Amino acid sequence: MAVAGRVFVSLDCADAMPLAEFWAAMLGGEIMFATATGTVGVRTDGVWLLAMEIPGYSPPTWPEADIPKQIHLDLAVGDLETAVVESERLGATLAAVQPDPDRWRVLFDPAGHPFCLTTVTPPE
Repeated sequence: MAVAGRVFVSLDCADAMPLAEFWAAMLGGEIMFATATGTVGVRTDGVWLLAMEIPGYSPPTWPEADIPKQIHLDLAVGDLETAVVESERLGATLAAVQPDPDRWRVLFDPAGHPFCLTTVTPPE
């Protein structure tokens, strides 16, 4: 018996709505709610993402460890180049450091969270 039935990934940020809109567009999701306290919920086929406004938010400084990344998302894509271009069009920024650019690309979402696009995925 499972302890929980759903997963919500919460992403701290300074401004919740633009971050929620970015992730809804990236994942083909839908904004389902926004609270007066600065939380916006995005539902996707695979997961719920919550953009949560945090006073004094500072984005991670990856690859430096001054402010650790704490969590990141890996997104499976069919073509890295096409996915990078579309991610940037939606508001992502390509990271200057790319540890293994033939296998994955590191980008930052509009709030500065690193995420990876990759063609290397586990078998289903």
